Amino acid sequence: MDKILEQTLLFDFYGELLTAHQKEIYGQFLQDDLSLSEIAEEKGISRQGVHDLIRRCHRALEEYEAKLHLVEKFLSVKEKVHRIDSLLENCGEENTDAVLREIHEISAEIIEEL
Repeated sequence: MDKILEQTLLFDFYGELLTAHQKEIYGQFLQDDLSLSEIAEEKGISRQGVHDLIRRCHRALEEYEAKLHLVEKFLSVKEKVHRIDSLLENCGEENTDAVLREIHEISAEIIEEL
């Protein structure tokens, strides 16, 4: 997975678990695409301080994911929903029963993951 996408998903799922200060700085870095120097200047702290805080935040978000697996489950369910959509788009009247069985199997997998 693309590193920026991974960081964004982790922040979306677990960002509320960071302190307000961490969330603000990490959000400026990730979402607002501000440089370390820009954030440091705005916050009145060193560039190294911003760098360290961002690393700590990213590590904390990765640890939350390692324990809770919410992003992993989200991506898995998303992929299965795309499979269902694809089956429905390519469904012809002659193979409706087979498609419905496969959709039922996929939906059972989704329910099992949740």
